[in-house]
Amino acid sequence: MVFIPYGRQSISEEDLQAVADVLRSDYLTQGPEVPKFERAIADYCGAAHAVAVNSATSGLHIACLALGLGEGDVAWTVPNTFVASANCAIYCGASVDFVDIDPVTLNMSARRLEEKLKIAKAEGYVPKVVIPVHFSGLPCDMAKIGALAQEYGFHVIEDASHAIGASYGNGKVGNCQHSDITIFSFHPVKIITTAEGGLATTQSAELARRMQDLRSHGITRDAARMAKPNEGAWHYEQLDLGFNYRMTEMQAALGSSQATRLDEWVARRHAIADAYDKKLAHLPLILPVRESGSFSALHLYVVQVDETKTSLTRRQLFDAMRKAEIGVNVHYIPVHTQPYYRENGMAGVSFPASEAYYSRCVSLPMFASLSDEDQARVIAVLEHIFTVPEHSLA
Repeated sequence: MVFIPYGRQSISEEDLQAVADVLRSDYLTQGPEVPKFERAIADYCGAAHAVAVNSATSGLHIACLALGLGEGDVAWTVPNTFVASANCAIYCGASVDFVDIDPVTLNMSARRLEEKLKIAKAEGYVPKVVIPVHFSGLPCDMAKIGALAQEYGFHVIEDASHAIGASYGNGKVGNCQHSDITIFSFHPVKIITTAEGGLATTQSAELARRMQDLRSHGITRDAARMAKPNEGAWHYEQLDLGFNYRMTEMQAALGSSQATRLDEWVARRHAIADAYDKKLAHLPLILPVRESGSFSALHLYVVQVDETKTSLTRRQLFDAMRKAEIGVNVHYIPVHTQPYYRENGMAGVSFPASEAYYSRCVSLPMFASLSDEDQARVIAVLEHIFTVPEHSLA
């Protein structure tokens, strides 16, 4: 029986050719392919600038630095995310706190955010940066979050690692209408891939310049920005403490090729989700929402065991699916429950909506190349699990 993963990349002959062309070229790094990829994604999203990096984690890190996050500052994100959404602030010397999720959308609750901001302001501080996460590809309530940013004076970084191809209102996620910077991920399980890789979009030329410096050791070759007269074509100056976060030419070429099929793949994900919605409606599962006013990229299709309708636990469902060679997964263990965070101020802290969601959630296979036959097998296995006696699942 063939194992069906929860997510996987799709690589075409055109993708292979694009990478092979770079390998035969004069540039494997710092050539023309990275700017080409950056321009393609910026134009797609409606952003003025894009900065490609070697991972979304790197993108989050330099986005925080570009916004001046540092020692003594606080960043807020959600517990329901991968640890990188929080770690990026700690890399900068800042501290991290969390805002609980909305139990329906599974995104940062704008209501909880506003409540927490009111308390924080009364106590004499507000976060320097808020990092909402577009979980599973569904956009957060960015108009509300952006309005709160204006009212309380914090910066916004959209963690859109799941959400390239998604839309909010009349624009694409990544246009930064309600934020300073948006970060995308191109890990192999994401909607398009560069193997590893990430990218930041922004409408600010200054933020783009800062991130460009930081991704490459803080170095410039721009004579107009140098402290000393240009000594020759070899001359460069380090203006800041940066990092080696550059994307390679091969990665960028793969990304540009993949991006040509982005809308097609998102449409296929919606067809898969429509089939799941229809075929799973009779099972004791809470199915994901797709809100009016936004268009999800559907990176994930997450179901939750409905404890009011079955005594089957999430662990039993997960193990039974894996036993049937269905590669379900869990997204995510709440960040504040991780040992590192418990040891650094989060012991005894609770975010009930995130914790309740985590106790019930399972991510089903969702990727553009998932065949109708394989999806039918996933559905059939789910139906079987909920109809057999529980003791037989052991």
